[in-house]
Amino acid sequence: MASADILTPTTPEGKEGLAALLARPERAVVALDFDGTLAPIVPDPEQARAHPGAVPALVRLAPHLAAVAVVTGRPAGVAVRYGGFAGVPGLEHLVVLGHYGAERWDAHTGSVHTPGDHPGVTSVRAELPGFLDRNGSWRGTWIEDKGRAVAVHTRRTEDPDAAFEALRGPLAELAERHGLMVEPGRFVLELRPPGVDKGVALAAYLRETDAASVLYAGDDLGDLAAFAAVRSLREEQGLPGLLVASAAAETPMDVLAHADLAVPGPEGVVAVLDALADALEG
Repeated sequence: MASADILTPTTPEGKEGLAALLARPERAVVALDFDGTLAPIVPDPEQARAHPGAVPALVRLAPHLAAVAVVTGRPAGVAVRYGGFAGVPGLEHLVVLGHYGAERWDAHTGSVHTPGDHPGVTSVRAELPGFLDRNGSWRGTWIEDKGRAVAVHTRRTEDPDAAFEALRGPLAELAERHGLMVEPGRFVLELRPPGVDKGVALAAYLRETDAASVLYAGDDLGDLAAFAAVRSLREEQGLPGLLVASAAAETPMDVLAHADLAVPGPEGVVAVLDALADALEG
């Protein structure tokens, strides 16, 4: 799959973004979601690991670029461990923006910068088990503590879609009481502080690196903010960008509708990274 054939954006904006990246790679940023994009979706998020071709492809590609960033809702340190990014020659300048940009890990220092706990998250973390019990939502649902966020998963329930929809309203009310927001995903509802999302994180990082073009790849609703940020930069500042959807059976239609290029899951994303490396090495 790692061939130039996969680098075929279907929109004029995507074609312009790809051309800009290939013309001036030293001013380009490649930014990637983790779960569902670099790592296959699995029933237990703690078992998620990067596709085996991801790190080798990034090692080939990164030296040609201004920067590579992983933008994820996970804690930065967790994404680093599950991705196998630490101590890899060629990835010395990789950055992981965790918790939607609230945390940051830099490969060249190996350290994570993180703010303190949000009081609302602390309160919700303590309240959620009893809340789910009172709402009759304990069977099959489970809570993932993400540090600066708390997520409720419905994937293991008898009817994941029904459980997800039944929890949306009650969890939104709970989040509002504690000054939080709810970020929906595929069979997961994440309660986290407002004012941070992947779009805010990505836009800030592009300003920091003085990027002249960007590729962003994602697969879920949380990636739409990053997609919107790239579209805004294209329209308002003329910054070329290429939006890639890591597509699977559960990929939301909104993600596919706003992408310039759709590829088959993490395998396809790795093929895109390899194809870019092939083009820049040739």
